[in-house]
Amino acid sequence: MSIKSLIRTIPDYPKKGIMFRDITTLFADPEGLRDVIDSFAAEFQDKKIDVIAGIEARGFIIGPAVAVALGVGFVPIRKRGKLPGETIEVEYELEYGSDVIEMHIDAIKPGQRVLVMDDLIATGGTALAAIDLIEKAGGEIAGCAFIIDLPDIGGAQKIRDRGVEVFHQVEFEGD
Repeated sequence: MSIKSLIRTIPDYPKKGIMFRDITTLFADPEGLRDVIDSFAAEFQDKKIDVIAGIEARGFIIGPAVAVALGVGFVPIRKRGKLPGETIEVEYELEYGSDVIEMHIDAIKPGQRVLVMDDLIATGGTALAAIDLIEKAGGEIAGCAFIIDLPDIGGAQKIRDRGVEVFHQVEFEGD
């Protein structure tokens, strides 16, 4: 069974015209979940990753599992106000307004090679902000990894345009 076949599509969520790609069905399937983790681990095992940075919230599910498979640490990237220690932050633009993401100030050591992970790449705004945050801490971006790419929206290409490698496991056309 393919990973793509385990991802449920919910039309008109969270608003009319959006085809929501729900990975909870993939996560509920033990073979599918193992295939996702094994695929990421195989892709990045020889790329000298020092740490994985997972973007809230689904990056918190796949990131630690891949970190364990690669024998590296995990760093959470969260929305403002969710981390207990001293943080650094980056503000970024959304379709309507802006948002802020943070990580602990000591989470990434200068020169560490960081793999950014999340479940889906759409516009690329949050992933690009995560890249900025990691670079602000002195980390080097080793790549970005997503389960799903929505290529028609263009986020993965924006990341590639920054000179960062992007890996994804499946694509869905459209929004």
